Amino acid sequence: MKKREFETNAIRTQMERSSFLEHSSPVYLTSSFVFEDAEDMRASFAEEKDRNIYSRYSNPNSSEFIERVCKMEGAEDGFAFASGMAAVFNTFAALLESGDHLVSSRNIFGSTHSLLTQFLPKWKISHDYFGITATEEEIEALIRPETKMIYAESPTNPGVDILDLQLLGKLAKKHGILLVVDNCFASPYLQQPLKFGADLVIHSGTKLMDGQGRVLAGITVGSHELIDKIYRFSRITGPALSPFNAWILSRSLETLAVRVDRHCENALALAKFLEKHPKIKRVKYPFLPSHPQYKLAKKQMKAGGCVVAFEVEGGLKAGRRFFDAIRLLSLSANLGDTRSIVTHPASTTHSKLSPEERQETGITDGLVRVSVGLEHIEDIIADIAQALGEE
Repeated sequence: MKKREFETNAIRTQMERSSFLEHSSPVYLTSSFVFEDAEDMRASFAEEKDRNIYSRYSNPNSSEFIERVCKMEGAEDGFAFASGMAAVFNTFAALLESGDHLVSSRNIFGSTHSLLTQFLPKWKISHDYFGITATEEEIEALIRPETKMIYAESPTNPGVDILDLQLLGKLAKKHGILLVVDNCFASPYLQQPLKFGADLVIHSGTKLMDGQGRVLAGITVGSHELIDKIYRFSRITGPALSPFNAWILSRSLETLAVRVDRHCENALALAKFLEKHPKIKRVKYPFLPSHPQYKLAKKQMKAGGCVVAFEVEGGLKAGRRFFDAIRLLSLSANLGDTRSIVTHPASTTHSKLSPEERQETGITDGLVRVSVGLEHIEDIIADIAQALGEE
């Protein structure tokens, strides 16, 4: 039988129907599950049976969500979390031990940076950063005998820089360490890091996977062996995704491909408009030929994603005027929503970084991040144009 395509798997991967023969999967809003008798209960807790016990461990809705994402990413297994940062932290905590070291791209989400710099050191887990333009030799020079992991986002938040996943995968394999990739900005529809050598892929399901700004979620997918370690840590620490949120996400994944296609179409059109605007100092979008890693983005991704980053001429003062003049778009810190969102990273998502750290990652005071939504592109452009002083 012909292998099913991405869109078909996203729609037709469902849990087993109940006796009611429902067409759409039901919500299993239950904290626990019952047993037939004492032996069934004993065998279930002894893991002699593969079944649901408690929704902190597993639930039919979270299992369906995990299976869909695994098929999208080409992974064997996964674990679903209550948020994207829960997925990041529990992946680190389950796989790293005191004395371990990790190498990370410097251009990462602000909360992940805080995790590496403020919390992991409490358990004597250290790190070194490499820059976007670092060569293979420069990255390899950071790897020590105690290094256990390379971590990266691509595209990065908020500057939409692109990292060479194949290069990182080659280095990880050469040194026998793990490559963990945050694939949130791309979604599994646009990019599958496992194909380039990643061992684990992390998503904030809050973003494009939900796509409508409704629920928080996170997920890590990869091999059975690695996910089992994450599962055993996480079933004790309790960061599991709620059944209702899992149900919402499974429904959302059915439309991921068509939504992301429109996001990308709108984002590219906006990026082209901004690139020609006299009040814009610079604009970055992975599928603009002017992007520094344009060829790499074309190699790794199906399209450029929903995020456009640009800098307004005039620095912080001009940036504040721009944000105060926005009428249609939302001022919010989320992304991947049906509604277009503008964010000022220096004062919001990356405000915990020092001015020097922001400068090192290209987050200037005038940088604007736009998550381009599904409104008509002419309306999106019109609102940004008027906020820049055009009427």
